[in-house]
Amino acid sequence: MSTNLRDGSGAKEFLENRTKTSPTDLKHSLKATLLRKAKKIAGEYRITIERNERLGFIGSSVELPTVFADARTAEMCYQATQEALMVAVATMIECGQRPPQPASAKKRNEQVNVRLTSEEKILLSNAASSLGFKGISDFIRNTALNRILSNH
Repeated sequence: MSTNLRDGSGAKEFLENRTKTSPTDLKHSLKATLLRKAKKIAGEYRITIERNERLGFIGSSVELPTVFADARTAEMCYQATQEALMVAVATMIECGQRPPQPASAKKRNEQVNVRLTSEEKILLSNAASSLGFKGISDFIRNTALNRILSNH
């Protein structure tokens, strides 16, 4: 599992319009065996953490980008996000839905080539590195998919 720190400005609109439900409140209505199964699945999800001026940090995952948690520290946010993901996965299973596979389990067998100027490549490389991505490809894929999925 990896954590990426990013500027939290992209989540501002979402945060202003959200209703906050505690994962702990939802956990009480779910069975222990279901929660164990959900914890195992969600434990393999890739969590991203963004800085936010008002809330401290906001966490979500690549696999379930609409599940959010926030906290004052990155570590507390990571733990809250793990708990929120576990509850979301347990709820999906309980409702007969199939939770998404971890991003790491999906084999990527398609390739897309993108032409860049040398300046663009440097900007993307620096951004990817500073945000904890393995490389430009991971950064571009994650950023583009998060943007697409957040608009739906």
